[in-house]
Amino acid sequence: MRIAQYGTAIAVLHAITNGLHGLAHIEIPVALSQLQSSFVAIVIFLIPMIAAVLLWTQLYRAGSWLLLGSFAGSLLFGLYNHFIAISPDHVSQVSFVGWSLLFQITAYLILIVDALGCWFGTWALKMAEQPLQT
Repeated sequence: MRIAQYGTAIAVLHAITNGLHGLAHIEIPVALSQLQSSFVAIVIFLIPMIAAVLLWTQLYRAGSWLLLGSFAGSLLFGLYNHFIAISPDHVSQVSFVGWSLLFQITAYLILIVDALGCWFGTWALKMAEQPLQT
């Protein structure tokens, strides 16, 4: 039950931070390619929500794997696009005012939330492997 509660909380926090970041992307605007948009829609938004639902069922191990995989994918995607590849999506390429301020703050928050999600997914998988206490 704790796994489901914490997993759902981190998935919701992930959705909020990424939703705010996406809003900043639209308002600045910082466009994404079709491939990037598909990745964001599926890996960053859809899969964590499916994973959170599965955590409440007997398929909680699959939910834990999906959560870990989606957070790892999101972490790598954000790290590369916001902090490594110099492009309009890099934090150094947007000013630190208005919607750009939200863009910058959420880029850093996403890294933190995604790292926490990776840690949680790993922890949940370890907990799922332990025998139940009777």
